[in-house]
Amino acid sequence: ARAAKGWPVAAVNKAAKAVAQTLVDQVEPFAIQAILEHRAAGRKVVLATTTPYDLVKPFADLMGFDDVLATRYRVSEGGTHYDGTIDGEFVWSAGKARSVSVWATANSVELADSYAYSDSIFDVPMLSKVGYPIAVNPDPRLLVYATARGWTRRWFNAPAGVPKPVGIEPQDVVGRLVKPEFLPWVNIEISGLDHVTSNSGLLLAANHRSYLDPLIVAYAASRTGTPVRFLAKKEVTDARVAGAIAKSFGAIRVDRGSGSDLPMIEAATALRAGELVAVFPQGTIPRGEDFFDPNLRGRYGAVRLALETETPIVPVGIWGTEKAWPRNSSVPYILNLANSPTVTVTIGEPYMPTTTDLDAATEELMAKIVELLPAEAKHQHTPTEAELALTYPPGTD
Repeated sequence: ARAAKGWPVAAVNKAAKAVAQTLVDQVEPFAIQAILEHRAAGRKVVLATTTPYDLVKPFADLMGFDDVLATRYRVSEGGTHYDGTIDGEFVWSAGKARSVSVWATANSVELADSYAYSDSIFDVPMLSKVGYPIAVNPDPRLLVYATARGWTRRWFNAPAGVPKPVGIEPQDVVGRLVKPEFLPWVNIEISGLDHVTSNSGLLLAANHRSYLDPLIVAYAASRTGTPVRFLAKKEVTDARVAGAIAKSFGAIRVDRGSGSDLPMIEAATALRAGELVAVFPQGTIPRGEDFFDPNLRGRYGAVRLALETETPIVPVGIWGTEKAWPRNSSVPYILNLANSPTVTVTIGEPYMPTTTDLDAATEELMAKIVELLPAEAKHQHTPTEAELALTYPPGTD
């Protein structure tokens, strides 16, 4: 404030308006989703910041905040220049907590029913006043403090539940570490990666042949530097070890028996935040003779999600994963080094369903996936008993 003494108020306002849109464009995707969720629940959304009011107000207006609690610089008697002092509360640490309390009282808001977000250890006084404190993108000290207090920790550049303690999520680490030389038991050939370069959300829809398929799709997506979120069956996400790993990767739990729309809502949130979301429209790996049927049949969840979120679908054709990890095996064939199978991943062009009829749109999607498969996948094959046995889970008669 002392440094700003003599600055013309009009020049500061002009500068603030000039950069407001740039700041809005830098707001992280899941912050936008959190704001929308609070608005949908009928809550007021207020920005509390140490930043001078005149600098932050244009940004807050573009974001649609209901109010702004910010440090105000006092102006000279004529109202044209700052005089080097603060007018009212210094909105920082305990001062920010007091400002929030005063606003809540004046607006008949119960802090015990309110949410507060901050990344700074200096905002512990404010976070301690609300019923739902959230350490978001927390600095190291706040991360330790929030963990000790049992507060929610979130990162606004990843879905809720995905940890990013040092700014890197688990899937980023895997993507950087997993190289072809670390997978000598399988040869992976990927084509069409240029179709996954958009910064907006995309829905990857792949056929399903093996337990290996999610890893292969994630591996392909990692080549673009973008994490991918999977809709995963509850049998996977509820498993003690595999489930913890899946959820840390941002897997979205699907319980088909519940009839809940929550997985679709979570997937839609991720898509609107610009994430990649992967689905297997077949729902599960086909068994028996269905595994060899060249006509793929799928469920309509993928096209429904694309239509509701106006998100393009990227068809993905996978072939050969069953040779590296057949369904009747509990583990992949990682010792098959002398004759490692080739897995092909062919990524098609993004498209929007040409019809709103879910059954017809699903047939269209499955046909696009089939187009990406090799010629042998498009012809009827009469399997042997041994081949049929490979398509059933372990222990199946």
